[in-house]
Amino acid sequence: MTLYLPSNALRLTNGTPLLRPHPSRHLQNHALQVQRLRHHKQNRMILCEPGARSCVWQEDRDVIIKKTLMKRTLTKHGFAAVLLLACGVCALAAPAPKKPKLILLVVVDQFRYDYLLRFRSDYSAGLKRLLEQGAVFDDAHYIHYTTMTAQGHSTLLSGAPPSLSGIIQDTWYERGSGKTVTSVSDDDTKLVGGSAAIGSSPRRLTVSTLGDEIKMQGQQVKVIGISTKDRGSVLTAGHMADSAYWFDAPSGHWVSSTYYMNELPPWVAEVNASKPTARAENTSWMPLNARPGDKPFCTTVKSDASQRYCGAFERTPWGNEMIEELAVRALTAEKLGHHDGTDVFSVSFSSNDYIGHDLGPDSPEVRDISIRTDRLIGKLLDQVDKQVGLSNTIVVFSADHGVSPSPEVQQQRKMPGGRTSPAELTDALERVLGEKYGPGKWVLYNDSYGQIYFNREVAAKYKVTVDEVSRTAVEFARTVPHVFRAYTAEEVRNGRGAGDPVTTAVAYGYYGSRSGDLFVLYEPYYVGGTSKAGSTHSTAFDYDNHVPVIFLGTGIKPGHYFGKIAVNDVAPTLAAIAGVETPSGSIGRVLQEMWQ
Repeated sequence: MTLYLPSNALRLTNGTPLLRPHPSRHLQNHALQVQRLRHHKQNRMILCEPGARSCVWQEDRDVIIKKTLMKRTLTKHGFAAVLLLACGVCALAAPAPKKPKLILLVVVDQFRYDYLLRFRSDYSAGLKRLLEQGAVFDDAHYIHYTTMTAQGHSTLLSGAPPSLSGIIQDTWYERGSGKTVTSVSDDDTKLVGGSAAIGSSPRRLTVSTLGDEIKMQGQQVKVIGISTKDRGSVLTAGHMADSAYWFDAPSGHWVSSTYYMNELPPWVAEVNASKPTARAENTSWMPLNARPGDKPFCTTVKSDASQRYCGAFERTPWGNEMIEELAVRALTAEKLGHHDGTDVFSVSFSSNDYIGHDLGPDSPEVRDISIRTDRLIGKLLDQVDKQVGLSNTIVVFSADHGVSPSPEVQQQRKMPGGRTSPAELTDALERVLGEKYGPGKWVLYNDSYGQIYFNREVAAKYKVTVDEVSRTAVEFARTVPHVFRAYTAEEVRNGRGAGDPVTTAVAYGYYGSRSGDLFVLYEPYYVGGTSKAGSTHSTAFDYDNHVPVIFLGTGIKPGHYFGKIAVNDVAPTLAAIAGVETPSGSIGRVLQEMWQ
């Protein structure tokens, strides 16, 4: 973990801090290394010099230097260097914010970081409050590939990359069952409150979340997740959650699954009885600043050929309104923030993602839905303040991924970009492998974002290994126009290209028993998937992995923090604030620089 030192300090790439050498020639080769450890019996951090007889305790209020820091006698300059390190540690060892009654995670699906900049003057409510009163980490990134909804949500409150969490995609091919599965689909559960379908659960998530760690400590708390998407609510809430709710389009109801309950609580049933989707029937989505005579963005009337059809309810601003309303009901009905320990409440707004996919990030509709989301977040924060008190709450705002500009817009800008065809790549691989080894269905599954699974039975028929098939396939894939990188699973397992940021991202996204056999990455601004319009996300480039991370609450020092962080840092930071163990798969660090 990186220990943040004063400006006169250096850090190694592995996070080990070093003192800047003193100008004196006697200290040109002297450096003090520091380790950051957790005491095994106390929930306190220790800063130690390797080989030293004593350490620096990172206390809740004070940092004290225990005994002698060095085995050897230091020169006058060396002793000054130790004092300098101690002062740097003292300056940074601010107490953690007080343990809150509520941790509120607000996620906006597909909310690129630059939406904070492009639409800043339009924000007047929740986002304005977060930007002005919160700790804004301006260079926060997901470090895994691919960047999709499931991976993003699973990372936020676990701190784990897909290589540890097992959540490698929204959907993947399950070799054992021979079928495609989603990140949360669970044949052993059923929906509760909606259509007759299988339910969802966090059973494919292999690590703990923040809520799990709080629950395992024995605290009497509530952990709840809400989103239009099942993966948006289930993967943030975790294994021990009291409930997760998502929207079931066939029934038009909020639902859960038998993993959590056998029937919906009365307050959710009441919301469903009010027909929350009725507001979007036979109407049009008008721009916020519409004037008389302006045309709507779209209509919910299918028969109206004069306007673009909005599509499903969740692809409109009313989908987000429904989320905010359910979240406020949950605050009251579940008495969130009024239990013995720290409650965890995750709320994920999904309509932004659907609209961004349909129309691309440069559409006026995306600006409009961003402004509307700002107002909804403002309403939610007002209710939290009223019912719990923002002084008793830590709020975290983020997104699960970004999105690429649409290729057509890029071409108008004279920028690179285009659309790729997963079907064409699959056909080409079938041809190449068939010509070399023999006919057969070589490609079992292409997820449309560059992850490809080969048929082991066909390979066995021709007495070749899947690794050999993959090597043949990758050689061909690297010749395909606009392919930026291609890797076999064997190369990822063996650490080929270790240290390269793109290769590292692929490795962070790889989970052996679930991932594919071939990974094909395209050049920047080339969009995969099956859509012929709009845009999508999945890449290891900044437009897909750069997202907002903002903390708001008592003990959080407002301002902009421009040092690069990983979204994986959110979970361990919240665990430190809540006074619990870091989630089991977390690879992040505590963002202690924002503590007052």
